[in-house]
Amino acid sequence: MKIIIKIILTLILCLYLAILSKLILFKYIPLSEIIQHFNFNYNEYHWRSNNFIPFKTIYFYLFLADINLNIRIENLVGNIIGFAPFGFILPLLAKRIQKLSTVTLATFCLSLMFELLQLIFEFGSFDVDDLILNTLGGILGYIPIKIILFFIFSKRKV
Repeated sequence: MKIIIKIILTLILCLYLAILSKLILFKYIPLSEIIQHFNFNYNEYHWRSNNFIPFKTIYFYLFLADINLNIRIENLVGNIIGFAPFGFILPLLAKRIQKLSTVTLATFCLSLMFELLQLIFEFGSFDVDDLILNTLGGILGYIPIKIILFFIFSKRKV
């Protein structure tokens, strides 16, 4: 029974990562044009469109942006919610990934991979604030599963 649950969780994780990849890397690119974006021809505009300053985008969306509130919320909250399932699923898959530090590091690494792919292949723009928000999302996804696991293990001991 345990192996079936692990297989199902692994399949859910793979489906989640595929959907996340589509939403992050290929949101503006039709699947038929993906191959054309694997190039290294960077122009000056490409490097200006990236953000390497922590909290710059977050501050902009919270206090300075003169754009629709829905767009600001979608950008900030979307980055958090998008990575919450990752923080939820990982501790269920392996006991060695049940520590907050491990989930945080794994979420940060996954987010960094997406950001670097966007930077290198111009699938979007690199934003250090996305790293911060995505990692926060993984942590927030971890909290409910940790509480659930705590109650399950505390009942078994009684």
